[in-house]
Amino acid sequence: MSTGAADTPHKVSGATPKGERRRYALACAAADLLVEGGFDAVRHRAVATRAGLPLASTTYYFESLDDLIACAVELLGDRELEVMRGRIDELGDLAHDVEPTVDLIVDLLIGPEDDVDDGRERLIARYERFIASARRPQLREVQSRLRAQIDDLLTDVLRRSGRIVEEQQLRRLVAVVDGAVVGALGEVEPEPRTMARSMLMEVLEVVAPAVQTRP
Repeated sequence: MSTGAADTPHKVSGATPKGERRRYALACAAADLLVEGGFDAVRHRAVATRAGLPLASTTYYFESLDDLIACAVELLGDRELEVMRGRIDELGDLAHDVEPTVDLIVDLLIGPEDDVDDGRERLIARYERFIASARRPQLREVQSRLRAQIDDLLTDVLRRSGRIVEEQQLRRLVAVVDGAVVGALGEVEPEPRTMARSMLMEVLEVVAPAVQTRP
């Protein structure tokens, strides 16, 4: 189990171990509801019921519903980042291989591939969180921290693939994937992940070209 923010999101100074466990249980419950039904699904009663705790616990351990949602989003992000770190750490040199590099980038930016039944709904919920951060300051701060960590992993992937890495290039790659996914989510076909992968295959060599080695 991770020892980072995913274990005790937004730890409260002076909180008891029991309190920290309850706070974490509530954050986990909110995270699950957020994935399953979006922001509308995260309500005090629903979170408490899912966590198996009294209704009053949600307002005791969190300042507001927005605070609870921010913790849930950070927890979800930390979970995904932990999975991706594990995958990347297992890799050696990608040796300029385009396909495995593209697959890693897509998984990193939109989450690992999910089962067919609810993968689309989970992806919609993911992008709803991004959009909501524009109106929720707490959520914006969380997304900013998560994005910085994603940028670090994206940089690592590109370097392992022997590619030139600059901040502007990272922003372009992210924009390509986000644009492809959002565009595809509004249509029945193509499938968002397939569209993102196809677009990235076309632009990777242009946006993040491989470092030229001397013969």
